[in-house]
Amino acid sequence: MKQSILIISTVVLSVLNINATTLETTSATGIVETEITESHITKVYEWSVKTMSGKSSGTSSNLEDAKEMIALFSRNEAVLEKKITSYYMLKSEAKNTDNRIYYWEVKSTNGNAKGFSSSESKAREIIDLVSKGEIISYKIITSGKRK
Repeated sequence: MKQSILIISTVVLSVLNINATTLETTSATGIVETEITESHITKVYEWSVKTMSGKSSGTSSNLEDAKEMIALFSRNEAVLEKKITSYYMLKSEAKNTDNRIYYWEVKSTNGNAKGFSSSESKAREIIDLVSKGEIISYKIITSGKRK
């Protein structure tokens, strides 16, 4: 049953990727230099947690959110390993919502499924597609917090 859910979700994700378009870019005639100052940089936290049921990871914009995500994924489970690493990146890249990844999980009367999507609405659509039977629970987690 799990294999059929995974196969269905793989097919759905493949179809979504087939419909993706490629942006055409024009080459720049000049190079623009910009000065990066401390005010242009932010700290991003990458977190991971390993429990008896599996491993989950993601990114958060602050340490408290990273700890909250670890607590969310490890609720009512034995934690085997947890790790939070901080990275510096440009604020403009961190705030760009086009780069977000949405992790989703669903438990239904016929099985479980989980995966990634490029938007929250697509994550909800995929949850509806792969959950055969009645949905017991589901969650959608954004890879970074919007500001």
